[in-house]
Parts: sequence; structure tokens; C-alpha cells
Amino acid sequence: MSSFSVTRSESFTIINARKLASKVATDMHLCAQYYGMPTETRIREYAEELAQYLNAGYLQEYEFGYKKDGKRIVSWRYKVDANGQLTTDDRPGKVVPYVDVRGAAFFNFLTPSPNFYKLSIEQQARFEAGLPLQRPGGQPPTDGAGYWTSDRNYYSGGCGLNRLTFQPLA
Repeated sequence: MSSFSVTRSESFTIINARKLASKVATDMHLCAQYYGMPTETRIREYAEELAQYLNAGYLQEYEFGYKKDGKRIVSWRYKVDANGQLTTDDRPGKVVPYVDVRGAAFFNFLTPSPNFYKLSIEQQARFEAGLPLQRPGGQPPTDGAGYWTSDRNYYSGGCGLNRLTFQPLA
């Protein structure tokens, strides 16, 4: 009688990063269908930027949505799990529809990981210069009248994104 063992390992590549970014981009497309923003061009730029940050290991959180008076109205936040704790890979979608965003502004906020801040200022600038868009500094909005739910997980190549949705109270 013979026996054998199997060892499985995963490495994270730009292909995995683009797969994860495409799921976030799908959520953005649904947001655009319901609420009018972001544009197709902007979604492509955001997706490529997200893929580059993920591939380099420089992303901690990513968020987009609508804010009014500095407060979230509806929002989607993605937290990076590079430790392999998230292993489910859900389909993108189930974006909260029909929230009243009149008078609100679309926002997109990226929080770099501690690894990004370990780079020299020159290395950070070189990395950012290769991205499809340049971000101004700033802070994400604060929570408005609503609540957060963890509703989706996206996974590829050992890295996961946990999606949290902020939605208004009914």
C-alpha cells in the first residue's frame, strides 16, 4: 500500500489583483447604474489603481460611495485580508439600490497599508506616478444615519477582500 501527500501553495500575482479589482469594479458599475457615478472611464482608472496597490501589497482599505455634509449616505468599503483568513469568493453585486443621493457627492477613498509607508518618499512617489490617476489627500467621510453590514467576500491567490456596506436606516 502506498501513500502520498499533497502540498498546496498560492502566490499572489497581478492576475489575482486584477480579478479582485474587477469584482470591485463590478460593484462600481452597479453603483453607477443606480446613482449615476462613477463614469466608465473613472471605473477603469480606479480598477487599475486598485490592482496595482493590491499587487504591491500596499492596500489596507478601499471605499467608494456617496456623502453629504461630510457624512456617508451609502458606501462600500473593502478591507484587505492577506493572511488567508477569507477563502470564500462571492459573486459581486447586491449593491444597495434606490438610496436618495440628491445633493450628495460621489467619493472614492483609498487607505494604503503600513507596507506603503515603509517605502521612502521617493519610492512612494515613483509608485504613485505609475498609477492611472493621482489622488488628492484627505479623510474619508464619517458615518451618517445608518449602519454597516459585512455582506461579501472576494478571494484570489491567497488574498481576500471583505466588503462592508453602509446603508441608511430604513
